[in-house]
Parts: sequence; structure tokens; C-alpha cells
Amino acid sequence: MAVDPKAVKSDLVLILDFGSQYTHLITRRIRSLSVFSLCISGTSPLSAITELNPRVVILSGGPHSVHTPDSPSFQPGFPEWAQSNGVVVLGICYGLQLIVQRLGGEVRVGEKQEYGRMEIHVERNAAQGLFGSKMVGDRQAVWMSHGDEVATLPDGFEVVARSQQGAVAAIENRAKRFYGLQYHPEVTHSPEGMETLQYFLFEVCGVAAGWKMENLMDEEINVIKSTVGIEDHVICALSGGVDSTVAATLVHKAIGDRLHCVFVDNGLLRYKERERVMETFKRDLHLPVTCVDAKDQFLSKLKGVVDPEIKRKIIGKEFISIFDAFAQELEGKLGKKPAYLVQGTLYPDVIESCPPPGSGRTHSHTIKSHHNVGGLPKDMKLKLIEPLKLLFKDEVRQLGKILNVPEQFLKRHPFPGPGLAVRVLGDVTEGNALDILRQVDEIFIQSIKDAGLYDSIWQAFAVFLPVRSVGVQGDQRTHSHVVALRAVTSQDGMTADWYYFEHKFLVDVVRKICNSVRGVNRVVQDITSKPPSTIEWE
Repeated sequence: MAVDPKAVKSDLVLILDFGSQYTHLITRRIRSLSVFSLCISGTSPLSAITELNPRVVILSGGPHSVHTPDSPSFQPGFPEWAQSNGVVVLGICYGLQLIVQRLGGEVRVGEKQEYGRMEIHVERNAAQGLFGSKMVGDRQAVWMSHGDEVATLPDGFEVVARSQQGAVAAIENRAKRFYGLQYHPEVTHSPEGMETLQYFLFEVCGVAAGWKMENLMDEEINVIKSTVGIEDHVICALSGGVDSTVAATLVHKAIGDRLHCVFVDNGLLRYKERERVMETFKRDLHLPVTCVDAKDQFLSKLKGVVDPEIKRKIIGKEFISIFDAFAQELEGKLGKKPAYLVQGTLYPDVIESCPPPGSGRTHSHTIKSHHNVGGLPKDMKLKLIEPLKLLFKDEVRQLGKILNVPEQFLKRHPFPGPGLAVRVLGDVTEGNALDILRQVDEIFIQSIKDAGLYDSIWQAFAVFLPVRSVGVQGDQRTHSHVVALRAVTSQDGMTADWYYFEHKFLVDVVRKICNSVRGVNRVVQDITSKPPSTIEWE
């Protein structure tokens, strides 16, 4: 259950996803302009697109070639549907090439492939065109990523910008209201890209900007009230993180004391997490929370498991088992069994766990299954309420602020639902891996806070590696464990860059870890961005 996109007070810009690593960025950039945007599979049926009632449809880029027999495409009849419904269409990169090929033009393998930063120049600046605010001859740097190129345009289209190599960089058919950009305006490597998107949406398409978090909150509360019966009770799974806490606060605002929160100690929590979180719930949030000690239940099921996907599935299944048992216990007290379960699932969780909403996508790989998306058993007895599933992490924090969730709580770094199970690479029950990781993580995070860096970092944590190394400690040869430190900056968790620590900070942290944590003699730092890696190691 989630808010109906059609109820949001904004025109909808719908992205049809063909597998580009930048697709989510288009969604985020458009929302930053106070315009609501959603992403669904590029192969979605016309009926699904029609139901969402978009004002604009953007065809994303993708890693495919339109020449490949199994390359994804929009449904037959899409161009005619767009015209008959007054929908403006913009193709980006692969999306531009789809428009050209499907409407009768020609796309060929490029003689000079274009990857990375390139310069383009404007050839035409017609009113109601992509570059109506520019002058002919104006140049700008853009980010290209294509091997194929447009050879012949469909009837009615014209070239409005070219690259410095002469390749087609932008096209438009203003009569049919079909437009195309061969580059990626959504990335920061295209400095004027946001200006182009903004001009396109507001001046060319006439989109109304009405996407406000207050509106979404009010609509979501109405949806919760209309979904949950006046005598129904709801369970909320609290993890101690921002997402589940904001979700619980929102649902509590809608149905009051019929919400029953449960915090599960699964044995995979950080150092003193249980005590700290329960105190916060009681002192600051005033939420009624029951703590369930399930350490043995989780760890016994995880014994011997090393595959991270299997770990996530097991943890998801055990959580649901506990929630079902908690529901039965409540039934004895209330005389009525709770019917719903609240989870803090976010939009990136849905995107990364496989198909975006709407979908059947087969041309993109699952990055990872989130325990609250991909790990739910089909026979689960509780119905789900996921009030945040259309939001990104930074938007959840905005919502939490409106709901008066304490600022220090909203600033907490993300913590994965499966907990330390995905930060111990290998069997979490082997040796004292969890204890070592907790100690290392606590030293790292506390050092970041002491240095005044915590709010500048999106997420920081330690990882226990399944290797040992030779060292010398106290004049003795040691053969001990290796741990990794990870810290990244990000806006929404979908892309990230590693955080640059000063040399002295790293020296101090490593010294503290190796001197304080028995069993560790080597510390490494992860300096990989996302992509190519994910933020978590697993």
C-alpha cells in the first residue's frame, strides 16, 4: 500500500527505464524541481502507463544497442498513444535512438564512438524547442556514453545540436512533441544539464510544479486511514534507523494507539545499539515499543551461511516469523489480531531489489534483495503498509522533520536491515567476528563524531574480512584478522563517492583499533565509489 501517484498535487513525469545506471538520477533531478517523478520498466504495457496519467514521458538510456534482436523497447503503439493523449516525450541516449529507429529513421554503429566529457554546439534554437533559451552557436560541455549514432532522422525531425565530432547531439519534432538528447543532462558532468531539463519541463512542456512533502504527508495519512479499518491494529517493525522511525511516526499520526511497535534484537546489532535505541524511542519519540530478544533464533539459522543473498532471505523470513508471533501475542491481549505490518521500504530499495514499480523487467540485473522487499515469504499473514516506498532517503529526512522527529535522530547514518550480517563477509557465527566488528565500528564512528565529521558523511562503517594477515604486536608475531573502513558521501544512496579523510585522522583511528581490539592487526580503507561498487560490502 502506498499513496496513489495520481493524488499528488503535481504533473507526473514518468521515466521508462531501459537499464541506464543514471535512470534514478533523472527521477531525483526532476523531483528537486518540485515536480513529481516515477520510474517504471521501459517495457511496461500502455495500460500501466495510461493508469499513471503522466504529463511527460522520458525514455532513459541503457547499455543496449537498438540493433540487438532482444534489445528492450517501448510497447507497439506508444508513439501514437503519446500523441493522442497529449503526452510530451523525451528520449535520452538509448531513448533517443529508440525514437529514431522506431519512427522510421536509421541508427548505425558510430565511426567515432563518444564516451565521457564532450562539447556540443546549438544549431537551432526555435521557440518550444530544447534550446529555446540559447543562441545558435552556443557551446556547452556534456557527458556522452554511446557507441551507436543517428544516421537518418525520421520525417518531421530536425537536428538542433551536434557534438564537436559532428555527431547528432539533440533532435526534436515540435509538431509531434517528441524530443531527444544523445547525452546525459542528469549527471553533474553535464554542467548545464539541469538548466536544459528545467527549461524543457517548464517552458516546453508547461509542467506544473506542485511536489511538496507536506502534500505527500497529508495524502499518505489519508491513504493509511482509508486502508486500515477503524478497529484494525497495526504492527510496526522498528530497526532504530531513520526509515522505520519516520514510517512509524507517520502511521501513529494516522491511527494513534492502534499502532504497536516492535524492536527485534537479532544478534546483528551494533555496539550497545539495543540500549541506545530503546532509550531514544522512550525519551524522544514517545512511541510504545516492545523489545524482542531473538539473538539465538537468527544466529542459529545463519550458522554456516556465507552467501549474502541467502543471508538476506533468511533474515527477512525470520523477521516475519517474529512479527507473526508478536501478532498472535497481541491478539490474546486485544481480542483482535493485527492485520497490517508497517515497513520503512524506500524507493531505492524497490529499484535495487529488481523491477521498478510496474514491472516485469528482464533486462536489468538485481543488485541486491533488501530484507524488506526481496525476503518476504509468499504466505505472510500480515498485509504490508509501506508509506515511504515512493521516497528517497533525503526525502524521508524532510518528512521526518515535518513530523517533528528529533534532528539528531534524522541525521543518523543508514544501517542495513540485515544488520552486521552483511558487514561480516562469511559466516557471522564463526569465532568472535561479530564482537570484533562491533568494537572496530564503535571506535571508527566515535572518532568521526569527535572530529566533527559525522554530518558531512552519508554513511560510515567497518567491515570484517574473511582473511587473516601476519603482523607484529608487542614484539610477537601475530596471525590475526583484517578489517576495512568505509565512509561515503551521497545525496540519496543511489550513487556515492568515498570520503577523503586527513592522514592524521586515519593514523589515529588505526592506532586505536589495533591497540584496543584483540584479534585485529591490519586495517584497510575502501576508496571505491558507487558505481562500480555498492555502498555495503556483502
